[in-house]
Amino acid sequence: MTKLTLETTAPFQGLPELVAFDEGLFEIEGIEVSWADRDAGQKPGTERDINSPVGLDPFSSHGKLFEQGKADMYNACEWGNYCRVQDTSAGGRQVGRRAIVAFGALVVPPNSSAYTPQQMAGRMIGLPYYFGTHFLTLLMLEGFLPRDQILTCKTPNGSRRQYDAMLRGDYEGACLTEPYISLAEKQGCRVLTSASFHGTEVVSEQVSIETYAAFNRAVAEAVRRIKSDKTRYMRYFIDYYKERDPEIAQVLTVKDLNPSRLIVQEPAPIPEKELRRSYEWIKSWGMLSETPKASDLVDLSSQQRAHSLSE
Repeated sequence: MTKLTLETTAPFQGLPELVAFDEGLFEIEGIEVSWADRDAGQKPGTERDINSPVGLDPFSSHGKLFEQGKADMYNACEWGNYCRVQDTSAGGRQVGRRAIVAFGALVVPPNSSAYTPQQMAGRMIGLPYYFGTHFLTLLMLEGFLPRDQILTCKTPNGSRRQYDAMLRGDYEGACLTEPYISLAEKQGCRVLTSASFHGTEVVSEQVSIETYAAFNRAVAEAVRRIKSDKTRYMRYFIDYYKERDPEIAQVLTVKDLNPSRLIVQEPAPIPEKELRRSYEWIKSWGMLSETPKASDLVDLSSQQRAHSLSE
């Protein structure tokens, strides 16, 4: 068995991997998976005086253990991983998209006077910089507001922390993922806009092409199982939090969750045109200043070979 240590993941960003682990699909492919907890330790609170990700550490959670040599592989949002691959000191390589297409929603508290995205002009939004909901919020609001009217501050990653901070009044809006979108809606909050977004896999030099291909075969089988019975696997969005956040299981049932927000597809390469567009957009926000061309951010050869082997 090939041993593979992954950074921990939650259902909204890694349900297929969790299903593959729980149902023995990795073992069938000859992989013994273990997990390294990337979120152990204290998290800082909201920092309203930090209003840009430029100059901040992109490894505050995703990739943190990988950079320390304690994990072989991790997944995170595609945009953030472009920045992590630029800054890696551990030889991190992007080799393809993860299987889940995550879903995020910009939410405001019940007493907010904002009812449309346009009404968030000049209002503080708490964002976990370099995480998927950070980039997603910018992309969503750019369709409604000029950039100088999009006001953000640094908040810890994790929808629970962001939701609580919003309700405390630390800021006026937050971009949440499931099951916290459903929790917020049930508790009277409003969704102003929402969208889905891709993530990618980053691997170390120790992960061979054959191992990554086997990993993808296991995940692809998990994707097929999820697609065949979404209701069964929506349960993960409740059960995962029973000990981590008991309020989820106390307040929500599977019937409160919207199946259309669970989107999965088989792992695939990053399309070159999409890579280039994302690269240019991220640079326009002041990031990726040390990367001269988009192709530097993906191991194109390994990506192609691994996905060919996994078919």
